[in-house]
Amino acid sequence: MTEGVTFGAELRRLRQAAGLSLNDLAGRVHYSKSYLSKVETGLSRPNAALAALCDAEFASDSLAALLPPDDPPRRDRPGTARPGLAGLPAVTAHFTGRGTEMDEVHQAMSHEVAGGAGVCAVHGMAGVGKTALAVRCAHRLATHFPDGCLFVDLRGHTPDADEVTPSAALDRLLRLLGVPGEEIPADVDDRASLYRDRLAGLRVLVVLDNARTARQVRPLLPAEPKCRVLVTSRHRLAALDDAHHVSIDVLALVDAAGLFRALVDGVLPDDEPDQAAAVDRVVQRCGHLPLAIRIAAARLRAQPGWRVADLDRRLADEAERLAELDDGERSVAAAFHLSYRDMSTEGQRLFGLLALHPGTELGLPAAAALAAADLLPTERLLAGLHDANLLTQQPNGRYQCHDLLRVFAASTALAAIPPAEQRAAVHRLLDLSLYATDLVDRLLAPQRHRPRWTFERLPAELPVFDHDTGLAWLRVEWPNLVALCRLAGTMGFSGHCWQLAFALRGFFFLTKLWDEWITTSEWALRAAEETGDQWAQATIANSLGLARTEQGDLTGASRHYRHALDLYRAVGDEYGMHTVRNNLAWPDYYRGDNAAALSGMAAAADFYRRGGLDRNAAITLRGLSLVEAALGRYGDALRDNSAAIDLLERLGLELDAAMAFNCRGWIHYLAGEPDAAAAAYREALDRSQRCGSAFEAARAETGLGNVATVRGRTADAAAHWSRATERHPNLDPTVVDEARVRWQAR
Repeated sequence: MTEGVTFGAELRRLRQAAGLSLNDLAGRVHYSKSYLSKVETGLSRPNAALAALCDAEFASDSLAALLPPDDPPRRDRPGTARPGLAGLPAVTAHFTGRGTEMDEVHQAMSHEVAGGAGVCAVHGMAGVGKTALAVRCAHRLATHFPDGCLFVDLRGHTPDADEVTPSAALDRLLRLLGVPGEEIPADVDDRASLYRDRLAGLRVLVVLDNARTARQVRPLLPAEPKCRVLVTSRHRLAALDDAHHVSIDVLALVDAAGLFRALVDGVLPDDEPDQAAAVDRVVQRCGHLPLAIRIAAARLRAQPGWRVADLDRRLADEAERLAELDDGERSVAAAFHLSYRDMSTEGQRLFGLLALHPGTELGLPAAAALAAADLLPTERLLAGLHDANLLTQQPNGRYQCHDLLRVFAASTALAAIPPAEQRAAVHRLLDLSLYATDLVDRLLAPQRHRPRWTFERLPAELPVFDHDTGLAWLRVEWPNLVALCRLAGTMGFSGHCWQLAFALRGFFFLTKLWDEWITTSEWALRAAEETGDQWAQATIANSLGLARTEQGDLTGASRHYRHALDLYRAVGDEYGMHTVRNNLAWPDYYRGDNAAALSGMAAAADFYRRGGLDRNAAITLRGLSLVEAALGRYGDALRDNSAAIDLLERLGLELDAAMAFNCRGWIHYLAGEPDAAAAAYREALDRSQRCGSAFEAARAETGLGNVATVRGRTADAAAHWSRATERHPNLDPTVVDEARVRWQAR
């Protein structure tokens, strides 16, 4: 380096060589652009923290060597040394993201915060990067603490090491403050008093890394209000009442991929196809966890012949993933084990049983069912797992487990539970889930023809729903129920598999989750075939026909309906046979074979009326009115539609009534009665919104747009159609008459 080069000039040279603007550098080292500009021009004095951060950023050691000499030492109290950056580790050269968290820590540590508690506790799961964040924050904050920074690793979760006791930590802190060993008292309370005395009047940042409990930390807190304490822990340390708590989550995908690329810079081959996608898959298999990403990158660096795709393939096997995330010195599994071993026996058992749950999150009742425990003790165990960052709790009160922690739970905690106990836990979970889903389905469609299930392993505390709370529960829970349906089939709970699919049908019809409806029904049909239950097979085949019809797959729908008809005929179920014949009429109608559709629906309507099956009769009359309108028999169509609406309103079936008013709007539209059509569509829209059907609301808006077009109001039509697209963008012209007219008008 040329003799006489200043810190500012060297900083500018390194920044420009890296292709960074002052804004870019400010974002990376978390100093203001204004301050950095003044440092470069010599108007502001640099500091050791800035030098450390910039040297790490540029993989350099030149800036630290160019720091100007310290100011003349100030006059300190006798017997008290200024610790400088005593024991503070160097910042890592590879650090991405965390801007929001660093700003939150900086704000909590700021002396300008009125009434600040003085303690900031940073917590997160093992390997999430708490120490790296704390060290970087400490370097960034160094200029705010002219009397120095103290750093102690409390070894709360260090492999093959005992945690540091408060007495031992105080001994180290006192020595860093210049107290001779022979003057350090033996009693821990006396040490704490001396420690606080030495910090009186000073402005010092104390970093307590890797704490295990609040009890370990509390004696190390200064009494001096100008001091600040930054604590990291895998536990939430809720007992530090006055602390500001900062939760550290895994990295966002872009930051996780950026960290991986920085760690393997110079190793990645230039000619690897689809490398960016492979990098994304690798960090996703690492669960965006910094420790796992660092280990994966180290594995790649150690194998010059590997491409990113090779590493991706090795991590693809979930059962072997934790074994792969071990570079000989660091291990994700070992890091997790240190948190796991702190749990009680009951907590470890619940942690293992949670691995049986196939969904991405679960609620308290599901956890209690797995544990065969009441809600209150289960909630306490979940709180312990949450406190240890083995689980995260969402704002809605539900719990999530990180992907790698789930693998660890399955391989460690669950492996210690006998298979028979595991199967009993799944049985309890399936019973509870089926009970709750069936309960809500009965609220959504109270007159639906359905069997009653029997349950062997229901808990004492059962869920209670009304229509709205039940629907809200299903809107959150349905992904778990789909996963449970599949799990039931794979584990041999065939009855639960097809029954869950059957109970979900009404919700899937309301929300138009066609893919999920079809997928669960296909699993359910295989499960019913395994049981040899022909009635169940027929019922699920009929459901598949409905789903295919809704999706516009008329050929597939007819195939399933005919299969269901054969099965119902084999078991002599007359109700089932008429239901399928009525359903078969819908593909006929959509194909334009109105005579065949009229025959099937009329026969079914007569059967339902004779049997007093009002809900079925009303739904069939609603369909019959569409066929009659297509045949130009508008009087008959309106008569049957009115009869359907009267029955549906008497039964309190809001969704079915909304559908009937949409049909009424279509009949009036075909009959050339735009005013009556618009009134019916507006009624359908109002009812659709009340019952939560975005599909029927979109259909009503589409119909209103069609009516506006007939009236020559193109702007109104465009507005209605735009709202229809917002509500449900996929109205299929094959099965929605209003959508067909809209697209023909384009």
